[in-house]
Amino acid sequence: MEFGLDENQKLIEQSLRGFLSRTVTLDKIRQVVADRGGFDGALWDGVLALGLPGLMVPEEFGGAGLGVFEAALVAEALGHAAAPIPFVATNVVAPLAISLMGTAEQQGAFLPAVAAGEARVALAAGALSGATGTTDLHLVGGRLSGRASGVIDSGGASHVLVLLADGRAVIVAVDDEGVELLPWPSLDRTRPLGTLVLSDAPGELLDANPDVMGAALGLVDTARLMLAADTLGAAQRMIEKSVEYASQRVQFERVIASFQAVKHMCAEMAASLEPCRSLIWYAAHVQDTGSADERRTMACLAKAHLSEVGRDVARTATEVHGGMGFTDLMGLHFWFKRIGYDRQVLGGPERCRQEAVEVQDWLAA
Repeated sequence: MEFGLDENQKLIEQSLRGFLSRTVTLDKIRQVVADRGGFDGALWDGVLALGLPGLMVPEEFGGAGLGVFEAALVAEALGHAAAPIPFVATNVVAPLAISLMGTAEQQGAFLPAVAAGEARVALAAGALSGATGTTDLHLVGGRLSGRASGVIDSGGASHVLVLLADGRAVIVAVDDEGVELLPWPSLDRTRPLGTLVLSDAPGELLDANPDVMGAALGLVDTARLMLAADTLGAAQRMIEKSVEYASQRVQFERVIASFQAVKHMCAEMAASLEPCRSLIWYAAHVQDTGSADERRTMACLAKAHLSEVGRDVARTATEVHGGMGFTDLMGLHFWFKRIGYDRQVLGGPERCRQEAVEVQDWLAA
C-alpha cells in the first residue's frame, strides 16, 4: 500500500513551493499587508499562471478537476510561505459549491470564470459555524438581506458565497446594488476578513441539490480542513526558522542551538507536528472518498488538533527567538498570526470537537 504522494501531486507541490519561494518574500508580505485591501494583483497573476484557480474546477469547465487531497497540499504550501493569496473560499469552496449545488446553467456561467481567475469568490459561512456578527440573514423572492462578519477571502473578491442557516447557498456580486463588503478587523492581515452588509440585494440561489444542509455542511468541513493544512505549513515554517536562528545566534560564546534546553524545544516542536501531516493527509483522503459522517468527523478533528499543536509551536518558536521573536525585523509574527487566524475561523477547537462528538453520537443520553 502506498502512503506517499504520486508524481502529479509532487509536481503540484514542488511547482507551487518554487513559485512562492521566489515571489513571497518578507518584503512582499509587508507590502501587501500595508495595503488594507490585502490583495496583490501580481501574485494573483502568478498563481493564475500555475492554474491554481482552476484546481478543483471540473475539466469540462476549464479546470484541472483535482480533489481535496491536492487542495490540502496547496494549502500547506501557502501556509508555509504565509502567502497573502486568497485560496480557501475562492479556489476550493466556491468551485465545490457550484459543482455540488448549482444547476447546469449556473455551472456554465460561474465555473469557467472561477477557473480563469475572473471570479474571485469570498465565503460567508458564519451562520453554520457559529461566527460572531452574523445576524438575520434571510432570502425572500431572490433578494437577500442581513449582515455577515468574518467573510473569508474578502480581499479583491468579486462575489460572495453566502451560506444561510438552513443550508441554502446564495452567490451575490459585490458590485450589485444593496451589497457592501467592508473590512473587518483580523489578526492575520495576509488574508483579510470582511463584513458583508446586504440590503434587499439580488442573489443567485444554488438550488440543484435537494440535500442543501448536507452539502453546505460539507463545504464547511472542507474549508476547515484547508485551514488545518494551512496551520501545518505555517507551523513547519516556524520550526525551520527557529532551527535556523538557533544555529546562528551566539550567546555565552556558543550558538544557542548547542544548549540542551534549546535542542529540546526544537525537538519537541518537530515531534508534535510531524504526526499531524498523516492526520491531514488522511482527513483529505476521506473528504475525497468517505461518507458524510466520516468527512465531518475527520475535518473537525484535524482542525481541532492542528489548532492546538499550531498554537504550541507558535509559542515555542517565539521563545526560541527570544526578544527578537517579537520584532517586525524577524517577521515571525506573520506566521504566528496566521496560525491564530486558522484556529478561530469557522470554529475553534472546542466547537470542532463538539461537532465531531455529535456526529459520532458519543453524547450521553
